[in-house]
Amino acid sequence: MKSIFFINDTIENKISFYHLAFFLALLPYDFFYSELVLISFALHTVIHIKRSDFRNVISKPMLVLVSVYLLNLLAILYSANKQEGLGLAVRQLGLLLFPVLFSLSHLDFAKYRMRLISIFGFSCVLTVIYLYYDAIKTIFVFHLPLSSLFTVNFMNHNFSLPVGIHATYLSMYIAFSIIALLRMIVREEAKMQKLIYILAAVILFAGLIQLSSRAVFFAFLLIINLVFPFVVFTGRKRQACFFITAFISIAVMLLIYSVDSFKTRYVSELKTDLTDNVKIIENTEPRLARWEAIMELVESSPVIGYGSGAETGLLQEKYFQKGLYISYLNEFNTHNQYLATLLKTGIAGLLLFLFTLFYGYAAAIKRRDLFLLSFMVMVSVIALSENILELNKGIFFYGFFFSILLLFPEAGAGGNRHNVTDEPGNPARVIAV
Repeated sequence: MKSIFFINDTIENKISFYHLAFFLALLPYDFFYSELVLISFALHTVIHIKRSDFRNVISKPMLVLVSVYLLNLLAILYSANKQEGLGLAVRQLGLLLFPVLFSLSHLDFAKYRMRLISIFGFSCVLTVIYLYYDAIKTIFVFHLPLSSLFTVNFMNHNFSLPVGIHATYLSMYIAFSIIALLRMIVREEAKMQKLIYILAAVILFAGLIQLSSRAVFFAFLLIINLVFPFVVFTGRKRQACFFITAFISIAVMLLIYSVDSFKTRYVSELKTDLTDNVKIIENTEPRLARWEAIMELVESSPVIGYGSGAETGLLQEKYFQKGLYISYLNEFNTHNQYLATLLKTGIAGLLLFLFTLFYGYAAAIKRRDLFLLSFMVMVSVIALSENILELNKGIFFYGFFFSILLLFPEAGAGGNRHNVTDEPGNPARVIAV
């Protein structure tokens, strides 16, 4: 465990590493702290830039990573609300900063990326422990039965409320962390260390169920049943892993179905969301009804969209016109990154976004990179229900991990082993091309 947090490197690289470690450790909490660390890391990187470092910025993966952001900047020019477009550009700046700063930094990311992912995972473990502590404390203060923990009062957004983060984004962090811990469990030989990782994974999985994000849970099932066995194992071990993960997945789904509050959240509300009949719902409106309204807007400007920043005004007008008054009053966005991209930058923007995802998938499969492939599956699925590139927590997660995983393949054969040593200094850095 100690080896995760302490590195033997130059002072400059140590400072870079601990900047990023603090950034990831603080990511599940208030946005202000992560932003502050990112600014500090940017200043540190700029101070140590050498002229030769700029050649690392010019590469095909770099262009892929920043292309969506650059297109959104261009789309401000024809937006009806340029001020909001500029605000979005500032919010999305992480999509540009992470790949550029990582390329200019002298830190060997290929060597340290597993450590950084591990630190992020243990930070998520502490977050879940705190959330359960807060929930149980509330139950005792109000003299509620302990079974109240498994009711709607302590699920989804109500569970993540004490740390002020959207339940879907915290679920995304947790699911990614579980994959990291499972990888560590498979590789670890020391029994005590393995037990610590298993306990941490169980805590995170409990938090994942409690947060009840359907999109993240579905993405996690895809990863754990398909990606993990395919990438990590071969031969009979792969077959055994397929069987074990399938068995556990079925058992968990049966457990969810047997608890009324979880059944309502995972099953009943999903059916409600996928109907277009607004009248059958009293307190909310189904996403499918909103998506149909949004597609009417897309049909009027399909090629280049309406420009970055125009979304809110257009949706408000359309929601009111279609009688979607709850969506109108709450100023709901598209809740779908693909539709949001279509609305802002049209088919041209959507094709570029899809190409970015395809490029990530191709690199992950070619390298047999568990983390990059898991990340791509997670982003692709969650983008169906959330505007992942328009909220700070989604932008930071996407920008940081897509950059580090795509630009810096993990050291070792097939990306599955860490054949590295803690030699101090500034080794040659590999930026994937």
